[in-house]
Amino acid sequence: MAYQAYFKRYEIKFLLDSGQKQRLLQAMIPHMARDQYGRVTIRNLYYDTSHYQMIRRSLEKPVYKEKLRLRSYCRCEAGDTVFVEMKKKYKGIVYKRRLLLPREQAMAWLAGGAYPGPSTQISREITQMLAHYRSLEPRVFLSYEREAYYCLAGGDLRITLDENVLCRREALCLGREPGGRALLPEGMTLLEIKTPGGLPLWLTSFLSREKLYKTSFSKYGTAYQRMIMPNFKGECLHA
Repeated sequence: MAYQAYFKRYEIKFLLDSGQKQRLLQAMIPHMARDQYGRVTIRNLYYDTSHYQMIRRSLEKPVYKEKLRLRSYCRCEAGDTVFVEMKKKYKGIVYKRRLLLPREQAMAWLAGGAYPGPSTQISREITQMLAHYRSLEPRVFLSYEREAYYCLAGGDLRITLDENVLCRREALCLGREPGGRALLPEGMTLLEIKTPGGLPLWLTSFLSREKLYKTSFSKYGTAYQRMIMPNFKGECLHA
């Protein structure tokens, strides 16, 4: 299976109500097309330390931050492949590296086992991350329904629309159905613009006309703040 393994881009996020979403879809017709997969449900397992070191640092908005997750674009059965994804953000630029592995091999590797394939730059970077944090485990299951669009004129501009963003701390398995606590207000859509540089005029005009302002909304960060941090503080106080 051919797939893109390296990404370097800006990821700009906005929250849209239902009316804004429909007007965006109309504005996109001459410029963007939905990709071949249509509307898909994305499942993620976010890895972190027992003290949630990675996401706590990320929420401090440092110059550099990083995350590690397993991702599947469908319900993942035994033997199916998943993406091991490492995301780093430095001075506003997102660097994503990913590998495609059978689910069992991927989870065994992230649990402390040896990398199951030939050494590559990406596998070495992820192995270094695992060694640095020492004991990363799945902490959150996070799913959402996504529509992705590519630019008809070519180039690397992509637009994604995410809805039904759900999060839970139990049943941490990519083979389980989505479910959990909703992270977006009812009727809202998370727009992500992924671009290597500037935005086209038609898109900046739309954002200006709709008075849309970028947000720093992080799915895992929001899940931590709402579902984990209050209990985590309590656990620390009684430790």
